Amino acid sequence: MALLQRIHHVAYRCHSAKETVDWYVKHLGMDFVLAIAEDQVPSTKAPDPYMHVFLDAGQGNVLAFFELPNSPAMGRDANTPEWVQHIAFKVDSEATLALTQASLTAAGIEVIGPTDHTLFKSIYFFDPNGHRLELAADVATPEMLQRLDAVKWDMLDEWNRTRRAPRHAAWMHEKAFKA
Repeated sequence: MALLQRIHHVAYRCHSAKETVDWYVKHLGMDFVLAIAEDQVPSTKAPDPYMHVFLDAGQGNVLAFFELPNSPAMGRDANTPEWVQHIAFKVDSEATLALTQASLTAAGIEVIGPTDHTLFKSIYFFDPNGHRLELAADVATPEMLQRLDAVKWDMLDEWNRTRRAPRHAAWMHEKAFKA
């Protein structure tokens, strides 16, 4: 029996709830589904007013943000590279990826990519809060996915022993790969 059904929501902090909702609606077509505002944190009972907004990322996935006006300014983990922490959203095709990249660029948003990850192609950009976002279009074949599935535990075990990149899936980065 599976314990988990799906992610209920993922929450991040934002500078401005209004600016954040407007940006995600305008640039990523998300629906604004819920706002909750409290003067006290329900779980800790701490007096700390906040606005909690929820956006529909599709397929029952919800992205939420907290605006915390009485907390120190937002920061990020200086020891973690900027490219590591990000939110990745799936799009239906490479065509949608290209259209969205053009739209974001036209709106003055700097976009990196498209990047070819062999299994998917993606673009990267930042929201107004400094959160790195990725849009990804799957391009993997069933054979590619099967090959990776067959070696995932061996790769993890080797990494755990050596902390060096295992070569089990080196074919992903070789131009000669034929599906």
